[in-house]
Amino acid sequence: QVQLVESGGGLVQPGGSLGLSCAASGNIFRFFTMGWYRQAPGKQRELVARITSGGSTNYADSVKGRFTISRDNAKNTVYLQMNSLKPEDTAVYYCNAVGRVGVTRYDDWGQGTQVTVSS
Repeated sequence: QVQLVESGGGLVQPGGSLGLSCAASGNIFRFFTMGWYRQAPGKQRELVARITSGGSTNYADSVKGRFTISRDNAKNTVYLQMNSLKPEDTAVYYCNAVGRVGVTRYDDWGQGTQVTVSS
């Protein structure tokens, strides 16, 4: 199991920016596909952005052009830069690590960090 710790959430006004970080334990981070998901009250958890071990990215249509996912394998950390935030971006944001190392499969989640976009 990989321990994931998110940070960087908070309250921001519409149109503002916020950066999230997710630090992973261990030394196998580089093998993982890392994802950011979010869950708003009363809604299902949804994929926001994902980055593979090779650096390929994909985004939900709702955040394309506004959010950027990146990773630093030397720091075992994945980032989500969120710009032009909207009230509908309000949710708990979760970090996810998926991968297989040898015979061990990983699919682990962080505890989540609240992002609130409101004036």
